[in-house]
Amino acid sequence: MTLEGAHPLDPPADPFAVAQAAADDIARLTGVERHDVAVTLGSGWGKAAELIGETVATVPATEVTGFSRPALEGHVGTIRSVRTPQGRHVLIIGARTHYYENHGVRRVVHSVRTAAATGARVMVLTNGAGGIKDTWSPGQPVLISDHINLTADSPLEGATFIDLTDLYAQRLRDIALSVDPSLDSGVYCQFRGPHYETPAEVQMAKAIGGDIVGMSTALEAIAARQAGMEVLGFSLITNLAAGISADPLSHQEVIEAGRMAEGRISALLAEVVGKL
Repeated sequence: MTLEGAHPLDPPADPFAVAQAAADDIARLTGVERHDVAVTLGSGWGKAAELIGETVATVPATEVTGFSRPALEGHVGTIRSVRTPQGRHVLIIGARTHYYENHGVRRVVHSVRTAAATGARVMVLTNGAGGIKDTWSPGQPVLISDHINLTADSPLEGATFIDLTDLYAQRLRDIALSVDPSLDSGVYCQFRGPHYETPAEVQMAKAIGGDIVGMSTALEAIAARQAGMEVLGFSLITNLAAGISADPLSHQEVIEAGRMAEGRISALLAEVVGKL
């Protein structure tokens, strides 16, 4: 029994047991016992769910153990089971909990752990983010080659040591490049948020090897690796980062860039997923 107001993932709960319970919910609600690939749809990527394949079932995320309603516009709040033309089952996660919501890392990575518990061996993480390279432009999709975790936090608990070499699997990036050889790549820096980065922070990220700045993905990728999944990451460059562009940043700009690019990037993602 949990205390009134408590969340299923609050200590002393076992987060992996909660993920298994969520996976059992998904199997029951969708009628699909096992999924092969999971995709988290970030800002601008939502239309990909329509193109990946035939929707078998769509479930409100709040009906699945441990999931909450998304706090951010651009995230749809559903979990969808899709069957690809090749007969594979894809779990589409449209319910992302961001670190800046202050719910704790367990809730941030619960969707990834749940995806692993459904059987998915590949995790595709997408986001909308700021670009540091001045050769990039809003609406451009970029592969994530690596990340720098600037949250000073981790989904790993206790003496859990996980190798993050090739975290964003070269094998999967090669598949994406076979679909679109023009894709550029870069190192993603996860800041805590929810405020945008200052120009000085963007220059710091650049100095330490970052190309992309955002508020998600890195913690989820670590949890996916812990669960034994291969990870593929995509960023939609929704704006040039602070100080790279002279224009002020706004969330509306992020939404608008995603809306303008959604047809092209969703078709790209659907084709890549079909080859995984």
